[in-house]
Amino acid sequence: MPVLRLPKFGKPVKYAYITGRVRAMKTKLIPAEMYPRMMSMDISEIARYLEETQYKDEIDALSKDYSGTELIEHATFSNLAKTYRKLGEVAIDEPRFLILEYLRRWDIWNIKTVLRGKFYGASDAEIMKYLVPAGELDVEFLDGLTKKDSIQDVISAFDGTDYASALSQYDGKSLATEENALDKLYYFRMERAVGGTLSVGGGLLLKYVRREIDIRNLITLFRMNRAGVEANIIQDNLIPGGKLHDELSRMAGQPFGEFLRSLEGYPFWSSISDIATADVQEISRIEARLKAYLIRYAWALSNYHPLSILPVLGYMVSKETEVSNIRKIVRGKEAGLPAELIEEQVVVA
Repeated sequence: MPVLRLPKFGKPVKYAYITGRVRAMKTKLIPAEMYPRMMSMDISEIARYLEETQYKDEIDALSKDYSGTELIEHATFSNLAKTYRKLGEVAIDEPRFLILEYLRRWDIWNIKTVLRGKFYGASDAEIMKYLVPAGELDVEFLDGLTKKDSIQDVISAFDGTDYASALSQYDGKSLATEENALDKLYYFRMERAVGGTLSVGGGLLLKYVRREIDIRNLITLFRMNRAGVEANIIQDNLIPGGKLHDELSRMAGQPFGEFLRSLEGYPFWSSISDIATADVQEISRIEARLKAYLIRYAWALSNYHPLSILPVLGYMVSKETEVSNIRKIVRGKEAGLPAELIEEQVVVA
């Protein structure tokens, strides 16, 4: 893997402008109390409500080609990408560098989405619907990927890049190993790039990212321990770099009851203790609670460091969660799921 070139910021970084912009953008997020109300709307009513919010431009522009769930899915992802690109454009120096490094996760998302689409035989248009061009890979490049004839052609498009090693792990049977390698690559690059800046901003972002890794690994443990997967397989799926990596790794393969007892006393336990003994079908509720905990953690950090990258991070995480919540609601409604089941998947911090 090529050695990353780390920027040097010689002067104290001023975050006042970008944090001011983010405070204004935060006021446009959908309030938590709207999600229960959306549960009682039909899909067309949700689209009309979104047309009165920050999604108006996308709803108006796309309504001539799409309707219903498709319209909302296209509009929300389009707005998400536009919002993230705007943050990168208005930031300068260190804030911009840290934002762009964080947003590389969407490159990973897009690569995995294209691979999954090819694996399951989805059309080019269907794949494009789920792409979010908010990272380094632009729309033109992603459009070209969707037009590749095969998974191997997609992989070959990344020859000579940092992604080549992870993508080379495709065995022709499953995407699981390759996707896990891509996730590990993202966090490896983040730690190398952001941690390597040796700046206060980089250190703060890295503190959040390490907590995020712990939460992702914890979700993996919940799913795999509950399913009785062997410890060594679980450990291979854990992402290095989290603050609790060694402790969580030792929990791999534990009987589920013992695993739950091992979690008592950790800061995230209070967020899930009342539902942690649920059956396997309830693991998604635990995942939603843990993601809500992570959002609260990001905003709590930003309260201590209001003129830093953290308010920007808190907004980015909240915005992504908002889009995810909207899509969960409309997909659930389209599938005819009970409102209470949909509500359990919605992340409210």
